[in-house]
Amino acid sequence: MRNSIGDYIREQREQARISMRQLAQAAGVSNPYLSQIERGLRKPSADILQQIAKGLRISAEALYVQAGILEDRPADSGVRSALLADSELSERQKQVLLEIYESFRRENAAATEARAAEAAEAAAEAADGAQASRASWSVATAETQQDDSPGHAADPSDPAADNSGQTMPPVR
Repeated sequence: MRNSIGDYIREQREQARISMRQLAQAAGVSNPYLSQIERGLRKPSADILQQIAKGLRISAEALYVQAGILEDRPADSGVRSALLADSELSERQKQVLLEIYESFRRENAAATEARAAEAAEAAAEAADGAQASRASWSVATAETQQDDSPGHAADPSDPAADNSGQTMPPVR
């Protein structure tokens, strides 16, 4: 079983081809302390993880997730977790893939919002059109009823009158 954060730091350090001494110096911690973290004897604070992340040139978020300080983002279908856990990829490759993945997610979210806005606009226009149609139906019905009133002969060429005494909507 992995000691998770210590093993993860060691993997990242080895992939970056950085010695423990170099990482300890870059992170501002002692070499023995870093060794204890990697062996799972010490649990680093968030501040120390951030310093180690800078030394490894990786995101502090990746270390926080591995350490259990930060939950991995929900609704990512496991892609982020899988990329972060893949020991075959370098940290730089992981970062590039995550950036591409996140850009696609943002692009899709924006497209979804745009489609929702268009649908809402179309629904509003349809509602306005339905109100206008009902209003013109009412006017046409009133005019037809007026034309069909006693003393007015129905015009056989009028498409709104079917000459049987019933009114029909105007043909557009």
